[in-house]
Amino acid sequence: MTESPPKHDPAEGLRGVDRLIAHVSDLPSVRMAMVHPCDALSLSGAMDAARAGMIHPVLVGPRHKLAAAAAEAGIDLTGVEIVDAPHSHAAAAKAAEMAGRGEVEALMKGSLHTDEFLGAIVAREGGLRTERRISHCFVMETAAYPRPFIITDAAINIAPDLLCKADITQNAIDLAQAIGVRLPKVAILSAVEVVNPRLQSTLDAAALCKMADRGQIRDGVLDGPLALDNAVSPDAARIKGIASPVAGQADILVVPDIESGNMLAKQLEYLGNADSAGIVMGARVPAVLTSRADSRQARLASCAIAKLLAHRYRAAPP
Repeated sequence: MTESPPKHDPAEGLRGVDRLIAHVSDLPSVRMAMVHPCDALSLSGAMDAARAGMIHPVLVGPRHKLAAAAAEAGIDLTGVEIVDAPHSHAAAAKAAEMAGRGEVEALMKGSLHTDEFLGAIVAREGGLRTERRISHCFVMETAAYPRPFIITDAAINIAPDLLCKADITQNAIDLAQAIGVRLPKVAILSAVEVVNPRLQSTLDAAALCKMADRGQIRDGVLDGPLALDNAVSPDAARIKGIASPVAGQADILVVPDIESGNMLAKQLEYLGNADSAGIVMGARVPAVLTSRADSRQARLASCAIAKLLAHRYRAAPP
């Protein structure tokens, strides 16, 4: 009897966005509501993801504006499902309603304000809220670090308190597991690596680690406070005498507030040539929160993560 050859991993040898797209290539596309994609950029992003086999797009917005955006982008909308909505607020509400009824399995922001998009997701009547606070995760990969990692929250929660940070951390752990990290290492960041009662982020870090010890945060290994160098550099951690299962090898970086997280993520993207993707966690469906400055590759990668999560939620709803 001859042994079967090992199964080929389509993502083998690839990196960044290409690896992420290859990783989900065997999964069927999912129905995603594109919320008010009424400019050429957001509509093109939706159709790119459809052509790549990520999604089956459902365009939700004013039909005449969608037609105008398609004409500007040179896109043929023949056969594309459109749900007419009079304006952006109505489009967000309608898309959330569709997701709550199971008619779509993911959402993606188009050319509307972030507050409108997120407001529809957290509205009680939409049926998408869970017990957790929603939060945003950047999945990033840079040549300077040996593995992909997550930065959170750099887009939604402005100045999270301790309980909000607990939800942010758990959301990131769930995402890390979905993309293949069985027991993610979580660094709770501050400016220093010791607890200082005058620096709230160090107190929060210590409390989060104890919450993990008591099972209030699950399925991850937490340590903090850690300064960024100690979280990602084994040499920095060794020089400072930090003995930790997380230091120097973090899979998740939990930042103190939106300002530090946003600057960190954008520095890596624009100055460190990092590949990035973003997703909103904590709702009953994954939601892609795009920026007007996002590249085509970032949009595709974000849709790939949404596709992966949508399939995971079928078996284990959040």
